Amino acid sequence: MSSKTNPKKCLIIVAAFLIASCGQASADFTFSRPTNLGPPIWSPGHDPQGCCFSRDGLELYFSSTRPGGYGSWDIWVATRETVDAPWGEPVNLGPNVNGGAQEVTPAISPDGLELYFTLYHTYKIRVCSRTSKDAPWSKPEILGPPVGGHQDRYPKVSSDGLSLYFASRRPGGYGGEDIWVSTRATTSDPWSEPVNLGPNVNTGSGEVGTSISADGLTLFFDSDRPGGYGDVDIWVTTRPTTDAEWGPPVNYPSLNRSLQDFAPAISPDGSVLYFDSPLAMWQSSITPIVDLNGDGKVDFKDFRKLAQYWGQDEPSCDIGPTPLGDGVVDIQDLIVFSEYLLKEFQPVAHWELDESEGDIAYDSIDVNDGICYGEPLWQPAGGKVDGALQFDGIDDYISTPFVLNPAKGSLSVFAWIKGGAPGQVMISQRDVGRDPGNIWLLADASYGKLMTRLMHPPFSPLVSESVIADDQWHHVGLVFDFIALHRYLYVDGTEVAKDSDFVGGVGSDGGLYIGADKTLDATSFFSGLIDDVRVYSNVLSAEEIAALEQ
Repeated sequence: MSSKTNPKKCLIIVAAFLIASCGQASADFTFSRPTNLGPPIWSPGHDPQGCCFSRDGLELYFSSTRPGGYGSWDIWVATRETVDAPWGEPVNLGPNVNGGAQEVTPAISPDGLELYFTLYHTYKIRVCSRTSKDAPWSKPEILGPPVGGHQDRYPKVSSDGLSLYFASRRPGGYGGEDIWVSTRATTSDPWSEPVNLGPNVNTGSGEVGTSISADGLTLFFDSDRPGGYGDVDIWVTTRPTTDAEWGPPVNYPSLNRSLQDFAPAISPDGSVLYFDSPLAMWQSSITPIVDLNGDGKVDFKDFRKLAQYWGQDEPSCDIGPTPLGDGVVDIQDLIVFSEYLLKEFQPVAHWELDESEGDIAYDSIDVNDGICYGEPLWQPAGGKVDGALQFDGIDDYISTPFVLNPAKGSLSVFAWIKGGAPGQVMISQRDVGRDPGNIWLLADASYGKLMTRLMHPPFSPLVSESVIADDQWHHVGLVFDFIALHRYLYVDGTEVAKDSDFVGGVGSDGGLYIGADKTLDATSFFSGLIDDVRVYSNVLSAEEIAALEQ
């Protein structure tokens, strides 16, 4: 593939030829292992009690027993410049909001002009207001009927400001505390009579703290219902549209522990979930499951599945624009998929060999820049992909830092070559002390056929029937599958050799030589052009290898 080609753009162009309809779907996603949120939001001894994000994700309102407040629990706000920046030092919301009555579980409206919360052990929802984001907060008022008048707590406001979710023991529920929702036509209207979220969400156990995704299709809540991993777990329910019923909740073992995990708060972009446990605040990143066919890797087979279910009600394919999806399989899902495909498809090292002078062969991916020895000649306009490097077959080669160890995982390595002679080496991994190194790609000594000595000894070399030392441009490659324990050789996008028995176990921590073998043997130096050398830490599929030919 030319270094100028944009795979993401190519995928989007392909999508333009697909016929999209209005099918609905919900996303499949997973949670990372939770990590402690840490300072400045939380530090040991400061008991949290709920948090929420502003609509732009740049403010975090939370309740804490940290010093400097007006009571045991106060509501604070921390800000950041961007959603990727760290949180700044929290600021107390002041005496109009906070007092000695323990203010907890804040919920900010999307316009930032209403702040809902409750008092610890006093089940009444209160609201403060302000005329602008720069104005001071008013004194809190107890939310009146129809929302008030019962044991109501843990308020959360939807992203449009028109739905208020909360926990309540009011009559008409399923037992214990249930989650209810009240709506309003505009932000100036009063809240309507609350509606119970129904038996999929609520049970005879307690369902309490909630958080609703920005699109209104995913609801996080905590519950002590049976089937969890701790005393209280966070559960997730989804619905295909905002008018549909909530589906059966799911418990994620990667998120919940044998603790009390409660008071979830989803970020507006759906990328991270904050939550509380006794004496700590935690965060867990949310990522879509982009391995659409479940085979353990992201590749063009997943792209085919995305195309197959385009516009249909297929939950596994609704992965964008946020990890939670947007309720329809469309171009947004393709954009997210292409970004993940690029990550999988991106090499760990890539020497384009397009320089015009100097003795450095730059790695465009990372810091594995190579040093040229023996004065090979740059050919800025003589390569297969832009420029190339001419080796004289006497003492020219490139030495790179360590990239990867074949004994610890899969690898794929590809390069364009022109010239060479029988017995000459394109890529090897040098000896390091008693480490035997590996010769990755070379031409066999008899006929100039592509072969590899990776894992030799003790395993036999793998030799193809494809002659590459014929002064023609060839795209040569080696794939080692660490799981299947097989080596594969490729010439011009076609598999030309494969192991019949298992191989593996022989690795090296040495750097690479491009244009010479692992010991710099005089007979191994390559004579000809080498261009666009790429090393991957995974097994490339046939489609991906074919794409490299373009």
